[in-house]
Amino acid sequence: MANTDLTALTGDYTIDAAHSTIGFTVRHAMVTNVKGKFLDFSGSLHLDGGDPSASTASIDVKMDSIDTGSADRDGHLKSADFFKIEEFPTMTFRSTAAEALGDEDYRITGDLTILGTTKPITIDLEFNGAAKDPFGNERVGFEGKAEIKRSEWGLTWNATLETGGVLVSDKIKLNFDISAIRNA
Repeated sequence: MANTDLTALTGDYTIDAAHSTIGFTVRHAMVTNVKGKFLDFSGSLHLDGGDPSASTASIDVKMDSIDTGSADRDGHLKSADFFKIEEFPTMTFRSTAAEALGDEDYRITGDLTILGTTKPITIDLEFNGAAKDPFGNERVGFEGKAEIKRSEWGLTWNATLETGGVLVSDKIKLNFDISAIRNA
């Protein structure tokens, strides 16, 4: 049974990467969307149910874990044209503010660092609930989304199409399905 008493949820949590997804969607060739995700990441949350504005989040993503379902595309994304994973192996997010918007909706703002460039982003979150799993772990779940312009982080590689437009859009949709376990 879900626990909706937010004050009871106050505490520190570790993101369960095996039951979480950090993904993205990008328009390709102006006609379709390519979806991908990162397979290796870690993070922590501090939830304050009595004062959601005191909640925090921290996430580290290993960039060589990118997976778009195409080894060739993943290799290109890891290269100097995009993520330069040899020089910048990790993408990070560190929250700077959190707010309750009403009902189960929240907003978290923080600093996203890609390629050594740090810029603020805002993530809209929906609280999916809390429950004790069959192994005795206290879990919370959130779904989130944000949009960024990759060029703001120096991700500018592209190719012009014969028909006009570009191969890869500047706008990236980020999506998060987060399950986190309360620390003992």
